[in-house]
Amino acid sequence: MTLRVIGAGFGRTGTLSLKGALERLGFGPCYHMIELIEHPEHVDFWERAAAGGEVDWDEVLGGYRAAVDWPACNFYRRLAARYSDAKVVLTVRDPERWYESARQTIFPRITRSIAQDEVALLARARMQRKVVIEQTFGGDIGNRDHVLAVFRRHIEEVQRKIPPERLLVYDVADGWDPLCRFLQQPVPDEPFPHVNASEEFRRRFRD
Repeated sequence: MTLRVIGAGFGRTGTLSLKGALERLGFGPCYHMIELIEHPEHVDFWERAAAGGEVDWDEVLGGYRAAVDWPACNFYRRLAARYSDAKVVLTVRDPERWYESARQTIFPRITRSIAQDEVALLARARMQRKVVIEQTFGGDIGNRDHVLAVFRRHIEEVQRKIPPERLLVYDVADGWDPLCRFLQQPVPDEPFPHVNASEEFRRRFRD
């Protein structure tokens, strides 16, 4: 098994919906931040990758056909070089709506206080803060204009760095058609899996 689809879009751009869609199309299992809940042993790997060292991507991703969301999206260029036959999907969303969603879900989740005896949670939060807050947003998620500028620059950068024939710029609101054309798959006879609205995100982690 090898990685065939790389998600370059930030969290809260429909990445969990994309995960469900890719798995329905046969590109599963698909790695997503939620995998770290089931696999806390992966945290050390992502910390090593974030530190800039050489890592064997198959150590964690060898059992997956796709990877989307953070932390993988931060390493889309390294992943695209390692898995040279994989296609890249850049999920996008209206920047203002994305910011409000991230502000209400991801940012408070990552920066919340955690009891010192919650060892696995502390390790995961440390890695998430390193990858998302420090490396993605330069340590500043309180400045709305700055966060939005980073979001927009990332979209522009991906489109510069990935050849157009290898890249799909994709809004999950567009459903199956553009994704299936890009991946050369038939359109399933079922609704597109739109999931993980902001309230559902909060409920998921409360539960």
